[in-house]
Amino acid sequence: MRLTIWLGSLLLVVTLAATAGLGLAESEDNRYEPLKRFSQVLDYVEKFYVRDVERNELIDGAVRGMLEDLDPHSSYLDREEFEEMHVSTSGEFSGVGIEISIKDGRLTVVSPIEDTPAYNAGLESGDIILEIEGVSTQDITLMEAVRQIRGPRGSPVTLTILHEGDQSPIKVTIIRDTIPIVSVKSEVLEDGYVYVRLTRFNERTTEELHEALDDLRGQTTFRGVILDLRDNPGGLLDQSVSVADAFLSEGLIVYIQGREENSKRDYIATQQSDDVDSPMVVLINAGSASASEIVAGALQDHERATLLGEPSFGKGSVQTIIPLDDGSGLRLTTALYYTPSGR
Repeated sequence: MRLTIWLGSLLLVVTLAATAGLGLAESEDNRYEPLKRFSQVLDYVEKFYVRDVERNELIDGAVRGMLEDLDPHSSYLDREEFEEMHVSTSGEFSGVGIEISIKDGRLTVVSPIEDTPAYNAGLESGDIILEIEGVSTQDITLMEAVRQIRGPRGSPVTLTILHEGDQSPIKVTIIRDTIPIVSVKSEVLEDGYVYVRLTRFNERTTEELHEALDDLRGQTTFRGVILDLRDNPGGLLDQSVSVADAFLSEGLIVYIQGREENSKRDYIATQQSDDVDSPMVVLINAGSASASEIVAGALQDHERATLLGEPSFGKGSVQTIIPLDDGSGLRLTTALYYTPSGR
Protein backbone atom coordinates (compact mmCIF):
# COMPACT_ATOMS: atom_id res chain seq x y z
CA MET A 1 0.00 0.00 0.00
CA ARG A 2 1.61 3.24 -1.15
CA LEU A 3 0.54 6.46 0.53
CA THR A 4 1.37 9.86 -0.85
CA ILE A 5 0.76 13.22 0.80
CA TRP A 6 -0.22 15.84 -1.75
CA LEU A 7 0.39 19.49 -1.06
CA GLY A 8 -1.98 21.84 -2.78
CA SER A 9 -3.50 25.28 -2.57
CA LEU A 10 -7.11 26.32 -2.25
CA LEU A 11 -8.17 29.36 -4.23
CA LEU A 12 -10.99 31.28 -2.63
CA VAL A 13 -12.79 33.73 -4.89
CA VAL A 14 -14.64 36.34 -2.91
CA THR A 15 -16.50 39.42 -4.13
CA LEU A 16 -15.88 42.31 -1.77
CA ALA A 17 -17.56 45.64 -1.43
CA ALA A 18 -15.46 48.73 -2.07
CA THR A 19 -15.00 49.44 1.63
CA ALA A 20 -13.92 45.86 2.32
CA GLY A 21 -11.49 46.16 -0.55
CA LEU A 22 -9.83 49.12 1.15
CA GLY A 23 -9.52 47.13 4.35
CA LEU A 24 -7.93 44.26 2.43
CA ALA A 25 -5.45 46.60 0.79
CA GLU A 26 -4.44 47.96 4.19
CA SER A 27 -4.08 44.40 5.52
CA GLU A 28 -1.88 43.45 2.56
CA ASP A 29 0.26 46.56 3.15
CA ASN A 30 0.81 45.47 6.75
CA ARG A 31 1.62 41.93 5.66
CA TYR A 32 4.34 43.04 3.25
CA GLU A 33 5.75 45.80 5.44
CA PRO A 34 8.58 43.55 6.78
CA LEU A 35 9.67 42.85 3.19
CA LYS A 36 10.55 46.53 2.84
CA ARG A 37 13.14 46.06 5.59
CA PHE A 38 14.51 43.00 3.81
CA SER A 39 14.72 44.91 0.53
CA GLN A 40 16.47 47.80 2.27
CA VAL A 41 19.09 45.49 3.85
CA LEU A 42 19.64 43.73 0.52
CA ASP A 43 20.17 47.10 -1.16
CA TYR A 44 22.71 48.25 1.48
CA VAL A 45 24.68 45.00 1.26
CA GLU A 46 24.86 45.16 -2.53
CA LYS A 47 25.99 48.80 -2.46
CA PHE A 48 28.36 48.96 0.50
CA TYR A 49 29.58 45.47 1.48
CA VAL A 50 33.38 45.11 1.30
CA ARG A 51 33.24 42.73 -1.69
CA ASP A 52 30.83 42.02 -4.51
CA VAL A 53 28.22 39.42 -3.65
CA GLU A 54 25.86 37.81 -6.14
CA ARG A 55 22.23 38.57 -5.38
CA ASN A 56 21.34 34.86 -5.63
CA GLU A 57 23.95 34.10 -2.95
CA LEU A 58 22.37 36.67 -0.65
CA ILE A 59 18.86 35.39 -1.26
CA ASP A 60 19.94 31.77 -0.71
CA GLY A 61 21.53 32.75 2.59
CA ALA A 62 18.42 34.61 3.70
CA VAL A 63 16.16 31.66 2.84
CA ARG A 64 18.48 29.22 4.65
CA GLY A 65 18.47 31.41 7.75
CA MET A 66 14.70 31.75 7.71
CA LEU A 67 14.15 27.98 7.60
CA GLU A 68 16.92 26.95 9.97
CA ASP A 69 15.58 29.37 12.57
CA LEU A 70 12.33 27.37 12.65
CA ASP A 71 13.64 24.00 13.92
CA PRO A 72 16.62 21.66 13.40
CA HIS A 73 14.87 19.67 10.67
CA SER A 74 13.61 22.40 8.32
CA SER A 75 16.11 23.50 5.69
CA TYR A 76 16.63 24.94 2.23
CA LEU A 77 18.02 22.58 -0.42
CA ASP A 78 19.84 24.06 -3.39
CA ARG A 79 19.74 22.13 -6.68
CA GLU A 80 22.68 19.89 -5.77
CA GLU A 81 21.35 19.19 -2.29
CA PHE A 82 17.87 18.50 -3.66
CA GLU A 83 19.28 15.90 -6.04
CA GLU A 84 21.38 14.36 -3.24
CA MET A 85 18.28 14.08 -1.07
CA HIS A 86 16.54 11.99 -3.75
CA VAL A 87 19.63 9.80 -4.15
CA SER A 88 19.84 9.10 -0.42
CA THR A 89 16.33 7.61 -0.41
CA SER A 90 16.42 5.75 -3.72
CA GLY A 91 19.93 4.98 -4.99
CA GLU A 92 23.48 5.01 -3.69
CA PHE A 93 25.99 7.74 -2.87
CA SER A 94 29.61 8.22 -1.86
CA GLY A 95 30.31 9.10 1.74
CA VAL A 96 31.09 7.57 5.13
CA GLY A 97 27.68 6.10 5.96
CA ILE A 98 26.19 8.03 8.87
CA GLU A 99 22.86 9.69 9.53
CA ILE A 100 23.34 13.02 11.30
CA SER A 101 21.12 15.62 12.93
CA ILE A 102 21.38 18.83 14.93
CA LYS A 103 20.49 17.97 18.52
CA ASP A 104 20.68 20.56 21.29
CA GLY A 105 22.67 22.77 18.91
CA ARG A 106 25.36 20.13 18.25
CA LEU A 107 26.07 18.06 15.15
CA THR A 108 25.15 14.58 16.35
CA VAL A 109 25.37 11.09 14.87
CA VAL A 110 21.88 9.58 14.84
CA SER A 111 23.26 6.25 13.68
CA PRO A 112 25.98 4.74 11.51
CA ILE A 113 24.76 2.62 8.59
CA GLU A 114 25.83 -1.00 8.97
CA ASP A 115 28.82 -2.27 6.97
CA THR A 116 29.94 1.23 5.96
CA PRO A 117 33.24 3.06 6.65
CA ALA A 118 31.75 5.02 9.57
CA TYR A 119 30.34 1.85 11.14
CA ASN A 120 33.64 0.03 10.74
CA ALA A 121 35.53 3.03 12.17
CA GLY A 122 33.54 2.75 15.41
CA LEU A 123 31.21 5.75 15.16
CA GLU A 124 28.19 5.31 17.41
CA SER A 125 24.75 6.78 17.98
CA GLY A 126 25.01 9.89 20.13
CA ASP A 127 28.54 10.79 19.04
CA ILE A 128 29.07 14.54 18.68
CA ILE A 129 31.01 15.68 15.62
CA LEU A 130 33.05 18.65 16.87
CA GLU A 131 35.10 19.26 13.72
CA ILE A 132 35.17 18.29 10.05
CA GLU A 133 38.68 18.49 8.61
CA GLY A 134 39.77 20.55 11.61
CA VAL A 135 37.02 23.16 11.19
CA SER A 136 34.55 23.58 14.05
CA THR A 137 30.97 22.46 13.44
CA GLN A 138 29.58 25.09 15.80
CA ASP A 139 26.68 26.84 14.03
CA ILE A 140 27.06 24.59 10.95
CA THR A 141 23.85 23.80 9.09
CA LEU A 142 22.77 20.22 8.60
CA MET A 143 23.02 20.33 4.82
CA GLU A 144 26.45 21.99 4.93
CA ALA A 145 27.66 19.20 7.23
CA VAL A 146 26.30 16.58 4.82
CA ARG A 147 28.05 18.29 1.92
CA GLN A 148 31.39 18.39 3.75
CA ILE A 149 31.28 14.78 4.93
CA ARG A 150 30.24 13.32 1.59
CA GLY A 151 32.80 13.14 -1.20
CA PRO A 152 34.38 10.99 -3.91
CA ARG A 153 34.89 7.31 -3.22
CA GLY A 154 38.42 6.63 -1.93
CA SER A 155 38.99 10.12 -0.53
CA PRO A 156 39.63 10.63 3.22
CA VAL A 157 37.74 12.82 5.66
CA THR A 158 38.86 13.48 9.24
CA LEU A 159 36.21 13.97 11.91
CA THR A 160 36.81 15.05 15.49
CA ILE A 161 34.43 12.92 17.54
CA LEU A 162 33.32 13.07 21.16
CA HIS A 163 31.85 9.72 22.17
CA GLU A 164 28.88 9.91 24.52
CA GLY A 165 30.14 9.83 28.11
CA ASP A 166 33.78 10.56 27.19
CA GLN A 167 35.67 13.65 28.34
CA SER A 168 38.21 13.93 25.52
CA PRO A 169 37.51 13.98 21.77
CA ILE A 170 39.35 11.81 19.25
CA LYS A 171 40.19 12.32 15.59
CA VAL A 172 38.96 9.63 13.21
CA THR A 173 40.05 9.52 9.56
CA ILE A 174 37.57 7.65 7.38
CA ILE A 175 37.95 6.67 3.74
CA ARG A 176 34.78 7.43 1.82
CA ASP A 177 33.14 4.63 -0.13
CA THR A 178 29.98 3.96 -2.12
CA ILE A 179 27.11 3.59 0.33
CA PRO A 180 24.52 1.13 -1.01
CA ILE A 181 20.94 1.66 0.05
CA VAL A 182 20.04 -1.86 1.16
CA SER A 183 17.49 -1.57 3.91
CA VAL A 184 16.54 -5.15 4.91
CA LYS A 185 18.62 -8.07 6.17
CA SER A 186 17.21 -11.34 7.49
CA GLU A 187 18.08 -14.84 8.66
CA VAL A 188 16.62 -17.88 10.40
CA LEU A 189 18.04 -18.03 13.94
CA GLU A 190 16.71 -21.49 14.70
CA ASP A 191 13.70 -23.52 13.63
CA GLY A 192 10.65 -21.25 13.79
CA TYR A 193 12.46 -18.10 14.92
CA VAL A 194 13.53 -15.44 12.44
CA TYR A 195 15.51 -12.22 12.60
CA VAL A 196 14.71 -9.21 10.40
CA ARG A 197 16.93 -6.11 10.44
CA LEU A 198 15.76 -2.81 8.94
CA THR A 199 18.62 -0.33 8.47
CA ARG A 200 16.52 2.57 7.11
CA PHE A 201 13.20 3.39 5.46
CA ASN A 202 13.77 4.21 1.79
CA GLU A 203 11.59 3.80 -1.29
CA ARG A 204 12.11 0.01 -1.49
CA THR A 205 12.02 -0.94 2.19
CA THR A 206 8.53 -2.46 2.25
CA GLU A 207 9.17 -4.32 -0.99
CA GLU A 208 12.45 -5.68 0.39
CA LEU A 209 10.74 -6.63 3.67
CA HIS A 210 8.09 -8.71 1.91
CA GLU A 211 10.75 -10.38 -0.23
CA ALA A 212 12.72 -11.26 2.93
CA LEU A 213 9.62 -12.58 4.72
CA ASP A 214 8.69 -14.73 1.71
CA ASP A 215 12.21 -16.13 1.64
CA LEU A 216 12.08 -16.90 5.39
CA ARG A 217 8.68 -18.59 5.04
CA GLY A 218 10.26 -20.93 2.54
CA GLN A 219 12.76 -22.00 5.18
CA THR A 220 10.64 -22.29 8.34
CA THR A 221 7.20 -21.80 9.86
CA PHE A 222 7.20 -18.68 11.99
CA ARG A 223 6.93 -19.14 15.75
CA GLY A 224 8.55 -15.85 16.63
CA VAL A 225 10.00 -12.75 14.92
CA ILE A 226 12.74 -10.39 16.07
CA LEU A 227 12.48 -7.02 14.30
CA ASP A 228 15.70 -5.07 14.76
CA LEU A 229 15.34 -1.29 14.42
CA ARG A 230 18.52 -0.37 16.31
CA ASP A 231 20.52 2.44 14.69
CA ASN A 232 17.81 2.89 12.08
CA PRO A 233 17.58 6.68 11.53
CA GLY A 234 14.18 6.49 9.80
CA GLY A 235 13.20 7.82 6.41
CA LEU A 236 9.94 7.93 4.49
CA LEU A 237 6.61 8.16 6.33
CA ASP A 238 4.70 5.97 3.87
CA GLN A 239 7.30 3.23 4.28
CA SER A 240 6.98 3.24 8.07
CA VAL A 241 3.21 2.87 7.70
CA SER A 242 3.41 -0.03 5.24
CA VAL A 243 6.10 -1.80 7.30
CA ALA A 244 3.94 -1.60 10.45
CA ASP A 245 0.96 -2.75 8.36
CA ALA A 246 2.83 -5.99 7.57
CA PHE A 247 2.55 -6.93 11.28
CA LEU A 248 -0.90 -5.45 12.05
CA SER A 249 -4.26 -6.51 10.62
CA GLU A 250 -6.30 -3.56 11.92
CA GLY A 251 -6.21 -0.39 13.95
CA LEU A 252 -4.46 2.97 13.90
CA ILE A 253 -0.77 2.91 13.02
CA VAL A 254 0.05 6.61 13.44
CA TYR A 255 -1.60 9.97 13.06
CA ILE A 256 -0.09 13.26 12.05
CA GLN A 257 -1.29 16.70 13.07
CA GLY A 258 -0.45 19.91 11.25
CA ARG A 259 -0.99 23.49 12.36
CA GLU A 260 -4.71 23.52 11.54
CA GLU A 261 -7.20 21.59 13.66
CA ASN A 262 -8.71 19.90 10.61
CA SER A 263 -5.32 18.77 9.27
CA LYS A 264 -5.21 15.60 11.38
CA ARG A 265 -4.63 12.50 9.26
CA ASP A 266 -4.94 8.89 10.42
CA TYR A 267 -3.04 5.97 8.91
CA ILE A 268 -4.91 2.71 9.42
CA ALA A 269 -3.71 -0.89 9.14
CA THR A 270 -5.49 -3.17 6.66
CA GLN A 271 -5.79 -6.94 6.76
CA GLN A 272 -3.64 -8.68 4.14
CA SER A 273 -3.20 -12.34 3.29
CA ASP A 274 0.51 -12.28 4.17
CA ASP A 275 0.26 -10.40 7.50
CA VAL A 276 2.71 -11.74 10.07
CA ASP A 277 0.82 -12.72 13.24
CA SER A 278 3.45 -14.63 15.22
CA PRO A 279 4.82 -13.22 18.54
CA MET A 280 7.33 -10.40 18.10
CA VAL A 281 10.17 -8.62 19.84
CA VAL A 282 11.32 -5.21 18.55
CA LEU A 283 14.84 -4.02 19.33
CA ILE A 284 15.47 -0.25 19.59
CA ASN A 285 18.19 2.06 20.86
CA ALA A 286 19.16 5.74 20.87
CA GLY A 287 19.81 5.52 17.12
CA SER A 288 16.22 4.46 16.36
CA ALA A 289 14.53 7.59 15.06
CA SER A 290 11.61 8.92 13.08
CA ALA A 291 10.06 6.11 10.99
CA SER A 292 11.60 3.52 13.36
CA GLU A 293 9.78 5.12 16.27
CA ILE A 294 6.51 5.08 14.34
CA VAL A 295 6.78 1.33 13.72
CA ALA A 296 7.94 0.50 17.24
CA GLY A 297 5.29 2.74 18.83
CA ALA A 298 2.45 1.25 16.79
CA LEU A 299 3.44 -2.34 17.55
CA GLN A 300 3.86 -1.55 21.24
CA ASP A 301 0.58 0.37 21.60
CA HIS A 302 -1.36 -2.48 19.99
CA GLU A 303 0.43 -4.94 22.31
CA ARG A 304 1.62 -6.63 19.16
CA ALA A 305 5.28 -6.68 20.18
CA THR A 306 7.53 -6.35 23.20
CA LEU A 307 10.12 -3.57 22.94
CA LEU A 308 13.63 -4.26 24.18
CA GLY A 309 16.64 -1.94 24.32
CA GLU A 310 16.95 1.68 25.36
CA PRO A 311 15.03 4.94 24.79
CA SER A 312 14.87 5.93 21.12
CA PHE A 313 16.11 9.18 19.55
CA GLY A 314 12.88 11.12 20.06
CA LYS A 315 12.15 12.80 16.71
CA GLY A 316 8.41 13.42 16.57
CA SER A 317 8.02 15.59 13.49
CA VAL A 318 7.20 15.11 9.81
CA GLN A 319 9.05 16.95 7.04
CA THR A 320 7.54 17.57 3.61
CA ILE A 321 9.86 18.00 0.63
CA ILE A 322 8.60 20.88 -1.52
CA PRO A 323 10.21 21.38 -4.95
CA LEU A 324 10.75 24.94 -6.16
CA ASP A 325 10.62 26.15 -9.75
CA ASP A 326 14.40 26.56 -10.12
CA GLY A 327 15.22 22.95 -9.15
CA SER A 328 15.91 23.70 -5.50
CA GLY A 329 13.56 22.74 -2.70
CA LEU A 330 12.46 23.03 0.90
CA ARG A 331 12.47 20.45 3.64
CA LEU A 332 9.76 21.89 5.86
CA THR A 333 8.34 20.56 9.11
CA THR A 334 4.61 20.41 8.38
CA ALA A 335 3.25 18.12 11.10
CA LEU A 336 3.92 16.23 14.30
CA TYR A 337 3.28 12.50 14.51
CA TYR A 338 1.71 10.53 17.35
CA THR A 339 1.50 6.84 18.14
CA PRO A 340 -1.96 5.25 18.49
CA SER A 341 -2.03 6.03 22.22
CA GLY A 342 -1.24 9.69 21.56
CA ARG A 343 2.45 9.63 22.52
